[in-house]
Amino acid sequence: MENKKHVFDIPDDIVYLNAANLSPLPNMTSEAGKQAIDRKSRPYITKIDDFFNPLLELKSSFAKLIDADEPLRIASIPSASYGIATVANNITLNAGDEILLIGNEFPSNYYSWKRLADTYHVTIKTVNKPVSKEHCGKQWNIDILDSITDNTAVVAMGHIHWADGTLFHLKAIREKTLKHQALLIIDGSQSVGALPFSIKEIQPDALICAGYKWLFGPYACGLAYYGPYFDHGIPIEENWSNRLHSQNFAGLTNYEDDYKPYASRYNVGENANFVAVDMLKTSITQLLEWTPEAIQNYCLDISKDFIDPIKRLGCRIEDSEFRAKHLFGIELPKHANVDVLKTEFEKRNVFVSFRGHYIRVSCHLFNTSKDFQILLDCLTIVLKTN
Repeated sequence: MENKKHVFDIPDDIVYLNAANLSPLPNMTSEAGKQAIDRKSRPYITKIDDFFNPLLELKSSFAKLIDADEPLRIASIPSASYGIATVANNITLNAGDEILLIGNEFPSNYYSWKRLADTYHVTIKTVNKPVSKEHCGKQWNIDILDSITDNTAVVAMGHIHWADGTLFHLKAIREKTLKHQALLIIDGSQSVGALPFSIKEIQPDALICAGYKWLFGPYACGLAYYGPYFDHGIPIEENWSNRLHSQNFAGLTNYEDDYKPYASRYNVGENANFVAVDMLKTSITQLLEWTPEAIQNYCLDISKDFIDPIKRLGCRIEDSEFRAKHLFGIELPKHANVDVLKTEFEKRNVFVSFRGHYIRVSCHLFNTSKDFQILLDCLTIVLKTN
């Protein structure tokens, strides 16, 4: 895989290692958005099919990306929190049930579960990151598996940890949840698009993805997969286009009791979103051409020579086997002056995310090994002088 910086609007002096926060748009995606806005200026060219067919095409593309056979199990959502709330609103719990979460989970993947736990007076069981500095990712996966019991009703987690890139072995976790008849709900916002994911292999009950990160879509859009457990659930809102025969504009007041098949009932209102749908569809088409496997390999190739030098500065990075290659955390030594490091990054136009005493580094095809050399240079200057 060759570097693709030329298809993004990123100047040569910018070291953008922060796609996990907000991805750049490929130029073709930006152009698709501009064309969609221009079409809105001429509403008379919009046809009835435009309210439905582009979204169906987007669902088909996303289904290919996540290795799913049924595009109608994909729903259009405005955010990960919306997709997770839809899941939580359709789960009934019993006395003694537990909801299993991962420690330091992203707030949008916590609050819905906290509300559900409070509603049914059940326990949230949190599996925290091990305090051991050696083989932390391996032990974390073991602890998760050991925590799934007959009391576990729901396991909600990411494919990787959003803050440090720890890779969770979902296939083994899925096998354990099936053994104990627990639901598995995956937040793929920080992985899907950059890391291979297979619905056929993992068989999650739901997969929720924000669109503005590794799917390279605009803000306030996303996609979700809902499995058979949710086929007859109740959506958050009752949008007209999610009902059968909604393509018949002349008969919209012939109210319809039935929804369209599978996850269609969960589509957000105004899901035709002419701008966001076209943009997200353009980006996912490009991701299918690049492939998540090639993206992982590329990110590994441009970063691998800098991992050990960073570690020799007193930093800690998860073992390669148990971390993603497009997103990983650098734990700084205790003596590191974070404010001085931030200033050095600003001087060199290095963009990363700070999470406490961690730096979250997230790269893609627009990055090169030169970017990691600049990152290493900044760390060296600050950590060797403190």
